[in-house]
Parts: sequence; structure tokens; C-alpha cells
Amino acid sequence: MVSSIRSLGLHGVTGYPVSVECDLSGGLPAFNIVGLPDTAVSEARERVRAAIKNCGFSFPVSRITVNLAPAHLKKVGTLYDLPILVGILCAGGQLKLSGPSCAFVGELSLSGRLRPCAGMLPMALRAKREDIEALYVPEENAAEATLAEGPAIYPVRDLGQLVRHLTGEEPIPPASPWQPGEHTRPYPDFSEVKGQEQVKRALEIAAAGSHNVLMSGPPGSGKSMLARRLPSILPDMTREEALEATEIHSVMGLTSPEHPLIDLRPFRSPHHTISPIGMSGGGSNPRPGEISLAHNGVLFLDELPEFPKEVLEVLRQPLEDGQVQISRAAGTVTYPSRFMLVCAMNPCKCGWYGHPSGRCRCTEGEVKKYLSRLSGPLLDRMDLFVEVGALNFDELSQRQPSEPSAAIKARVDRARAIQAERRAVTAVPCNARLGREGLDRYCALDEGGQRLMKGAFEHMGLTARSYDRILRVARTIADLDGSETIRSDHLAEALQYRPPEYLQR
Repeated sequence: MVSSIRSLGLHGVTGYPVSVECDLSGGLPAFNIVGLPDTAVSEARERVRAAIKNCGFSFPVSRITVNLAPAHLKKVGTLYDLPILVGILCAGGQLKLSGPSCAFVGELSLSGRLRPCAGMLPMALRAKREDIEALYVPEENAAEATLAEGPAIYPVRDLGQLVRHLTGEEPIPPASPWQPGEHTRPYPDFSEVKGQEQVKRALEIAAAGSHNVLMSGPPGSGKSMLARRLPSILPDMTREEALEATEIHSVMGLTSPEHPLIDLRPFRSPHHTISPIGMSGGGSNPRPGEISLAHNGVLFLDELPEFPKEVLEVLRQPLEDGQVQISRAAGTVTYPSRFMLVCAMNPCKCGWYGHPSGRCRCTEGEVKKYLSRLSGPLLDRMDLFVEVGALNFDELSQRQPSEPSAAIKARVDRARAIQAERRAVTAVPCNARLGREGLDRYCALDEGGQRLMKGAFEHMGLTARSYDRILRVARTIADLDGSETIRSDHLAEALQYRPPEYLQR
């Protein structure tokens, strides 16, 4: 007898429908799984066999063939345990499915208890598109699955509970849609930062337009401290942005049953020993990297020149396209990677190059070697360069708190609201993504601005890309000022955030 059970799979961060076909036939007892299963899927044979016996059912003494269709896509993970078990019971006549169209996803323990699996949200979203009316998932995954706002989600604790529900003996109530509770933004506050007003201004501009930032300065000047407070002034995530971020974190198993929705902007800070695959994603079974985990949030690279050059170069294409494509023998997947890049670095190996105290002992050759890992194309993709100076005693000893993040965020939110009004024309939510049409329409310069930009272009060695980035930054400064046009003072401030001389050599 043959049975067909609906299930779901993952390809990248996208779910797709899977049909689990189970056939019981005569011949020597065997249990085979076909359809490009990986090792975890193949090992489902032993988990399913033990779960069936330990839950009081009889395991068929026959030749069992399980086909996971479509057979050309590689099946990865333990999420097919439950549909394989249900398929075997249905094929052997020990269980019958009736009622609405349903699908099953979940990992089994040897006792028949269900364990959570990664990637539940993208699979639930796919179930919604496939018109599946009921989705049976492990109890711990139910809250995340309800975020899809699609099929009825039935949280299953163990196999016995599922069987009693399917036979009508003890129905399982559908999970209620998860609702976020009140929670504070757990980010450190700018009020704790003493001095560095110019840097705070640059970060405010970056947050208002989603611009990339590079901070350079001596050790202990507060670069990392400032960067870690940037998320506290970023706009709140929209529902669409939160779902996009949650899908990626769900695939990596980084969501929690208590709070499954990633509704605070991600802040990722990988160590400089990270590999290119760890940064961009990949592997034999491709998985998202740090640039995708930072989607709709901040990617912070501390000690930028310490990162291997090949790691930094993988950032170039995602910074332009907002996505990264991974091609492997197992297939090609595309991960979203629209993030704010925030970097911090010392001007030389010892960190004191150019400091008035003369503490730097690096030679010119050592400085050039230290900075050689930063390619021109990568630096050209940075919108704001800001030097973070060492604090003096008077700034450190002051007790009065600085401006809090809430006040800065209010100005950022007003600027983002202005940009949102242009979305109907530009089709982008922030100034950092303005295309040619948006630049021509909203970044036009008056006569004074044209003369200023022409002089800057000739004397600062600007490229076409850096020219456009200056216009986008100037547009953000104008939005913070509530101005409809870019004035010369807005453009002049934008030009101040260009690379220092030691990065232009």
C-alpha cells in the first residue's frame, strides 16, 4: 500500500513543498529512504522505527520505501521524521487521515516526543502559499509558525497526542497567534558616552539614511562603545522587515519559543578571525553568513585592517546588491543581505599614527602595510569617514550625562518619515538606496552647490560612486534639517565625511 503525506523543506531561506511517499511491499524486510536525503534524513530510519515501537504501534515487517519528492532537491535536516512516521502508519492501515489538507514537520525522539527544528517560519509561509489548512509542528515551534498568519497551527507534544487528535479522541486546540509583549530596547544608551559630539553627529546621519560608516582613531577613544549604541537610534522595524530577519535567524536556529519574532534590529559583530564562508555564507549545504544575519540591521567590523583581505572583499557585491548568491555543487541559493556596515580601525598597528603626542613608532612602510588590506573599491563603498579623537581630562571628568538615545532617535524617525513619503517615487525606504531617478529628482544642487561639488570633485579625487554617495549623505543631512532642497551648508557637511589623507594614499 502507498500513502502520500505532505510536508515542507528548506532551500536557502525559502520553504518549498515536499511529498513524503511511503510504500509497503513484499520481500525481505528493508527500510530505504530515497530522494537525495542527507545523513540526518537517512538516520530518520532508526528514530522512526524506535518511536513507532515505543508508542505502542507495530513496525511493519515488510520492504519499506520512502520517497521524498521532488527528488532532484537535496533534503537536509531532521524535520522529515514526523511525516515519514505518519506515512508508514497510514500505509500500514494503523492510521487514517481525513478532513482538511494538512502537512507535518518535526523531529522525533526515540520515545516519540517531538523536538523543535530550524526554519519553521519560512516553511509556514510556504504552507500558506500552498493553501495547506492545517500544519502539525513541534510544540516549541508553534509560536513561530503562527507568525505566518496562514494555516491553523497544531502544537504537538508527542506521537500519542497526535494520534489521539487525528482519531478524534482528544483534539488539539490550534495555537493562538503569537503577540509581542512590551519590552524595552536592550541597547546601551548614548547618554553614557562622554564627548565625541562630532562622531555622534555622524552616527545620527548614518542612522537617518542607513549609510555605511568607518570610524578611525587611537585605542580607547570610544569607537566600539559608539558603534554598539548605534542600534538604539535606528528606526523601529516594520512587520515586513521583522519577518525577513526572523526567516534568516530561524534557518540558523537562533529564534526562541518565548519571543520568536526578531523585532529589534540585529547587531552582528564577528571576530576578525572569521572565514570568507562565515562572512558571506556557504558550506556543502549552504547556510547564511554574518552579512545575512545582519539583514535589516548593523554589521560591525572592529579592528577592520585585522580582517583577512579575502574576507573584506566578499562584502563588495552584497553592499551594492543587498543580497549574496552562493553557488555550490548542491545548488545555488540567494540570501538577503541589506545591512548597515559600521567599521572601526586604528590608523596604524600601534594605533597612534598622527597623534600630537608623537607616541607612534611605526614607520611609513609599516603604516602602508597595515592599511594595504583595505582596497580602494571597499573604501569607495563607505558613505561617512569620521576620525574619533582621544578624549581629554575635562571631557572624561564631566558628570553631566550626554544627550540620550531617545532624543536622537526622535530626529532620526522624523528624517525617515520624510524619506518614506518619497517611497512611491523612489521605491526605496531610505536615502542610502536612492537610484539614478531618485538622485536626479531629490538631490539636485543649486548653483552654489554645483560650484562646491565641482571643486571637491577636482581636488579630492572623487569617483562616480563616491560622488553619488556624497549626494545621498547631503540629502540625509537636509532631511534632518527639514529642508526640501540640499543647501550648500548641507553639502559642505557631507564633504567633511570623506577619507582622511592616510587612507587616500
